[in-house]
Amino acid sequence: MKYVTEKNNAKLTVTFKVNATEWEGAMQKAYEQNKSKYSVPGFRKGHTPRRVLENMYGKGLFFEDALYICAQEYYSEFLDKNKDVQPVARPVIDEKSVKANDKGVTFAVDVVVKPDVELGQYTGLTIKKSKPATVKAAEVDAEVERIRERNARFVEITDRAVQQGDEVNLDYSGSVDGVKFEGGTAEKQTLVIGSHTFIEGFEDQLVGMNIGETKDINVTFPAEYHAEDLKGKAAVFTVKINAIRVKELPELDDEFAKDVSEFSTLKEYKDDIKKNMKNERAKEAEIKDENTLMETIISSAQIDIPKEMIDEQIDDFVEDFKYQLMYQGLNIDNYFKYTNNTMESLRANYTERAEKAVRTRLVLEEIAKKENLKADPAVVDAKIKEYAVQAGIEVDKFTAQLTPDQRVYFENQAITESLIEFLKKSNTIA
Repeated sequence: MKYVTEKNNAKLTVTFKVNATEWEGAMQKAYEQNKSKYSVPGFRKGHTPRRVLENMYGKGLFFEDALYICAQEYYSEFLDKNKDVQPVARPVIDEKSVKANDKGVTFAVDVVVKPDVELGQYTGLTIKKSKPATVKAAEVDAEVERIRERNARFVEITDRAVQQGDEVNLDYSGSVDGVKFEGGTAEKQTLVIGSHTFIEGFEDQLVGMNIGETKDINVTFPAEYHAEDLKGKAAVFTVKINAIRVKELPELDDEFAKDVSEFSTLKEYKDDIKKNMKNERAKEAEIKDENTLMETIISSAQIDIPKEMIDEQIDDFVEDFKYQLMYQGLNIDNYFKYTNNTMESLRANYTERAEKAVRTRLVLEEIAKKENLKADPAVVDAKIKEYAVQAGIEVDKFTAQLTPDQRVYFENQAITESLIEFLKKSNTIA
């Protein structure tokens, strides 16, 4: 087998020249793989000689299968000999290129490969440093109030009716047109009045009810409700109040600070919150500047990204989205049903993000290649250890089970970190 290549950016054409002996071997393999499909009188099924089948059905009976066998074997051999070729899609035989004669067969395979990347300037750039957002006293007070709310307690009361903000314990049973529906009945449920957890209007009608009181509450399900048989339907809930609890917030004083922190006074506690918020703002500004640097470098590169690479990235985004839905107890079909969305529109929404992700990856890979950046084995081992510890797996056991491809994942993480540090040192943010 011989071959010649022709590359046009991301399209690689490999033309294979198969001699007569090699082609005969492929034809024989095709015969062996397909002979059991034919029944010929006088021969047991699967044992009809090849020449008999070819005489009956034509000399080209096994031609297409033999061509596929050659393409599969020789393309694989080609990739083994050309490690720098990185396909991003399945190869396709160019049917117009197929030529056969007594000397053998010639055919071409088209394959989409990683495109050429023409880097722009990626060192010596100057990025204007962002100014961290200031921390206002009101923001500190809001954070303290959030922590105060988190440390609130609910105390049961018996001397008044339900009010906004109360937490009630209740039983309810819902029906539509006098018929109870699935999921509409529960006992001893807790509900904070004003949380808008239930259908609009439900919580407001509980205000003024007393412990032990039963009342019918009339509501209407939203037109976009997730249950098809309840959309826009009027419903009646028979509700009974079992208990009322009121929220009690701790006093904002030094004792509060001692209870929720390591500080002795409320002032010290607030000062520490302010300091941490300032550090967070500074970090956010630093990340913003790094992103600006990366976007400047990436946007200056010239790449003709093949559609196949973008489609593959969209596939990954869609799979991630399916997992997110799964953790919420949904599947993709239900999501489309509830949102009137389609797979086509979902993929279209991911297109711009996918193109940006592919462009970023290609540019960073090209810079790493040009600068000969390698993964530090010690850093890779540290990342593997960190992952194993977080997953609750013995480090040695996890490391021993890693496949080469899985280790490459951690190596790429280490290279990316080294690359980002290289770019930060090679450019100015001021």
